[in-house]
Amino acid sequence: MSFDVLTMGRVGVDVYPLQTGVGLADVTSFGKYLGGSPTNVAVAAARYGRSAAVITKTGRDPFGDFVRQALDGYGVDSRFVGTSDIAPTPVTFCEIFPPDDFPLYFYRLPKAPDLDIQPDELDLDAVREAAVFWMTGTGLSEEPSRAATLAALEQRAKSGVTVFDLDWRPMFWADPAEARACYREALRHTTVAVGNIDECEVATGEREPYAAAKALLAAGVELAVVKQGPKGVLAMDQDGTTSEIPPVPVDVVNGLGAGDAFGGALCHGLLSGWDTRRTVSFANAAGSIVAGRLACSDAMPTETEVNAKLDEVSRAV
Repeated sequence: MSFDVLTMGRVGVDVYPLQTGVGLADVTSFGKYLGGSPTNVAVAAARYGRSAAVITKTGRDPFGDFVRQALDGYGVDSRFVGTSDIAPTPVTFCEIFPPDDFPLYFYRLPKAPDLDIQPDELDLDAVREAAVFWMTGTGLSEEPSRAATLAALEQRAKSGVTVFDLDWRPMFWADPAEARACYREALRHTTVAVGNIDECEVATGEREPYAAAKALLAAGVELAVVKQGPKGVLAMDQDGTTSEIPPVPVDVVNGLGAGDAFGGALCHGLLSGWDTRRTVSFANAAGSIVAGRLACSDAMPTETEVNAKLDEVSRAV
């Protein structure tokens, strides 16, 4: 079977407070959700009817069982979810202080199972045949995941759509200074790069959105997507055509899943053959919907919901 969307990298369990505006020391109740950025992207893609799977690893524990059950429940194929004995399945806590403060606390040390993916464990046929392959910067942060991620990219050889989610998490790098070289190597093999201003700076040295987009294109991608938070999204095609997508107004509940919703919707638009403006506008609206909800995976919208949001925005203009 070839998949519409195959993602690779981080997985875990998000434990989010059910009370907002309260620090973890005072929270009394929590919700448990499937987490991990590339995992959530696969869930988001499945919401649009896309066949999706994720390459990752859990620990050998009940949370690992939960990950597989949750993926199956969302319609995401779990056949490439392996098990590692190096550590338990990671857990991530957050604090929720809307509209723009959502501290994250990762319990992934000394090393998470999803960084224990070995190159010889990959189903390279599945990697090569997927219509969209999605990988992240975190997957490059440690061996053997780094070698496995680069092996997958080399196998792709820029076939189909190969997306690099720049996903900069400095706490996951033993030596953050290594990141730019690793990012540069990955960019050589990808067709789409997606990141916020900080992530683009790590990849290219540029913070100004237009300069960052041009630098990503010069590094080898065909589409550069620079997310600017409240300033919207800048997308630049290989020929220099630029699309500036304004932000979608939203009463923010939890902004942590918005980027993953954006990613799944971006995949859907690219698979649908839409032009860049329509694709990024759709993705931007999907992200805004999830920013207005508590969870990440549970909150991923359907195409009907996203189109309704776009209609609402259009009427308001």
